[in-house]
Amino acid sequence: MPYRIFITACALAIAVAGTASTASAQAQDLPRWARVSFFGQGATTTPTDGGDASTFSELSTSLQAESARHASGGFEYGLNLRFGAYPSSEARPQRVSVYDAWVAQGLSGGRLFFKAGQMWLTDLGGLGAVSGALFEYRQVKKSKGLRWRAGAFGGLEPKNLELGYASGITKYGGYAAIDGNGSEKHVVGYVMVRNQGLTERSVLTFTNFVPAGHQFFLYQAAEVNLGGAGGQSQASLGYFFVNANASPSDKVSLQFTYHRGQSIDFRSITDDILSGRPVPAKSLDGFLFESIGGRVTFQIGRTVRAFGGYSQDKSGSSTDPVNRVSFGLSSSNLLKTGLDITVSDYRYSGGTSPSYDSWYVSVGRNLSPRVYLSGEYTSSLSVLRYVQSSGIIIENRPSTKRFGGTAIVHMGRKASLLVVFDHTQDTNYRDNRVLAGLNFRF
Repeated sequence: MPYRIFITACALAIAVAGTASTASAQAQDLPRWARVSFFGQGATTTPTDGGDASTFSELSTSLQAESARHASGGFEYGLNLRFGAYPSSEARPQRVSVYDAWVAQGLSGGRLFFKAGQMWLTDLGGLGAVSGALFEYRQVKKSKGLRWRAGAFGGLEPKNLELGYASGITKYGGYAAIDGNGSEKHVVGYVMVRNQGLTERSVLTFTNFVPAGHQFFLYQAAEVNLGGAGGQSQASLGYFFVNANASPSDKVSLQFTYHRGQSIDFRSITDDILSGRPVPAKSLDGFLFESIGGRVTFQIGRTVRAFGGYSQDKSGSSTDPVNRVSFGLSSSNLLKTGLDITVSDYRYSGGTSPSYDSWYVSVGRNLSPRVYLSGEYTSSLSVLRYVQSSGIIIENRPSTKRFGGTAIVHMGRKASLLVVFDHTQDTNYRDNRVLAGLNFRF
């Protein structure tokens, strides 16, 4: 079924792409920008059985900068760095993460594009991290219509959560893309990951975003595993996600979503093969997830939106499906009071757990043009938990309650302050967390 849905969605994307309107747009350079953020957070967790409380603190800084993007060629650069320190955890080392640190040069009126350094190729989704070189050839930018481009890349796989590179790992591949006006995009890519002479992953990627005016858009992304894990892994659908939204009128919006995912630890399996250790058959199945559902949203008056939806979720290959019925409403400036209110409920039933409701309530208001305060309440959280014997599972906690408050202060046009307080109650613990951050944009 997933393959049939994927092929149907691809055909629909091509059909809509051929009929989508192509309003004129002049080729323009995108301006340069930079942003620096400073964050600090502290948390205290107290067991309800009277045990000792634990504390956690973190200080982090992020730096992002990009040069102007030149449509007709020229020098460009990009930088995205993260720094983290943990004062309450002496054994935990400081962390430096590099997502982007590259330079590029466009030649021949923008047709040729060379890029070198550490980069994240967003056209390839989660497989796009590479430290090496990229070569791209582009069709001359037109004032309207579609434009194609193709690229090839190769290099090492960076450790995105710390400095350095994965030992013995090389990555290379290529992609072909068609870009339209606005956000329209169609990409087919291929990524090969080699681990000390063995093929760890061989993946075909697909991405489509098709807007058709204000009445319809379709987004889909997929990964197809062609093989890997030293020949142990067979061809399979890695994941497929589709989100389609249609607005038959100004008052009604329809949404359909489908997601099927399979998470396999290819790195550990390949390392086991290289070390001569046996590979459990269960590890090749990985962690499976599937969800399908839809939502209808109604505009009531000028400021109120109400929605209702139904989804069916599976959190594992051997688990029973869970039914999820949702409804809620939101309003900005309710009855001209200045209050922004959101209320929603997700009703879960089926599976092995008893039925329960997950409520979310949020109320916010501008105290002045520069200050915005909000408070929220959430019940019944879900968490991802790693179990060594069976991998990752989704753990529902119907008895959990969370209370929070947020303050956003705009200090001039280029700086803002964020303060968040969070209190969580569960049957086994109480958790208090405070986060504060400063953001500067240049």
